[in-house]
Amino acid sequence: ETETETEIETEDDLRRPKVGAEMPHGRPSWFRVPAPSQSELSRYAEVKNSLEDLSLHTVCEEAQCPNIGECWNGGTGTIMLLGDTCTRGCMFCAVKTDTKPPPPDPFEPFKTADAIMKWGVDYIVLTSVDRDDIPDGGSGHFATTVQLIKEKKPQMLVECLVSDFRGDLQAVEKLSLSGLDVYAHNMETVERLQKFVRDPRAGYHQSLSTLQHAKIVKPGLYTKTSLMLGLGETDEEVIQTMKDLRDIDVDVVTFGQYLRPTENHLSVVEYVTPEKFDYFRQVGEDMGFKYVASGPMVRSSYKAGEFYLEHMIKKERRESN
Repeated sequence: ETETETEIETEDDLRRPKVGAEMPHGRPSWFRVPAPSQSELSRYAEVKNSLEDLSLHTVCEEAQCPNIGECWNGGTGTIMLLGDTCTRGCMFCAVKTDTKPPPPDPFEPFKTADAIMKWGVDYIVLTSVDRDDIPDGGSGHFATTVQLIKEKKPQMLVECLVSDFRGDLQAVEKLSLSGLDVYAHNMETVERLQKFVRDPRAGYHQSLSTLQHAKIVKPGLYTKTSLMLGLGETDEEVIQTMKDLRDIDVDVVTFGQYLRPTENHLSVVEYVTPEKFDYFRQVGEDMGFKYVASGPMVRSSYKAGEFYLEHMIKKERRESN
């Protein structure tokens, strides 16, 4: 028996996601979120209008996030820089793709800083599509945006949820030293499922290397990552991923349920129970993560996590001073 045959046999004992596979029957009762308030006076309407006025995009809208009403009414918006078109095609994501998206808007960092000042929030998340067509992957564009925000409001806490920059550690360094407070990059799934879930240009160890390097160049920087569950991962694989993250001193991890955006994307393998999410939260806290957000509706840019992080960062900085 060849080694390849053994590998396939072993893989067959484990589950993996496929496009067009049968979905679990019925969505469980714990998937309920409030619809966004349609009142013109709501924070949701205010955020939406200011984004439209300045031609800015949010990942909340582009990726059809279920928490949009709750987050925006809570004063958290996640602005998506570098346009709305991604150069990669991950099998879980609804953002549109193209090998040559339009060039970034050079005024976007200024527009973004202006929009954020109007919202009156203390914590903002900047994210983006992957831009493999730009030499630094868009790292400089992010760094400029962070610097402009901090110039206008130095006490604003800024989280950047970024791509892996193709593993370019100079790009990671440029952003890490820009003045941001939280460097976030999503692992998305466990090591075995990477090739089924993410674009071939992404990879487990490449992602780990960027999170590790951010902390090496800026030791006080908070690092954060997120995994989707329900793609066929085992408990052991999730726990191994947490161990790998703690080995490189990642501070924050979030777990949420994978939901299929369209029929052309990976089918859900299982709906993970709230009890299982709670179990992973407990395991993560016992391992020493500073914060673990774990629940079916948790997304990586989620207001509850930001609220906690904001208070944790301020408290730790007060104590160190």
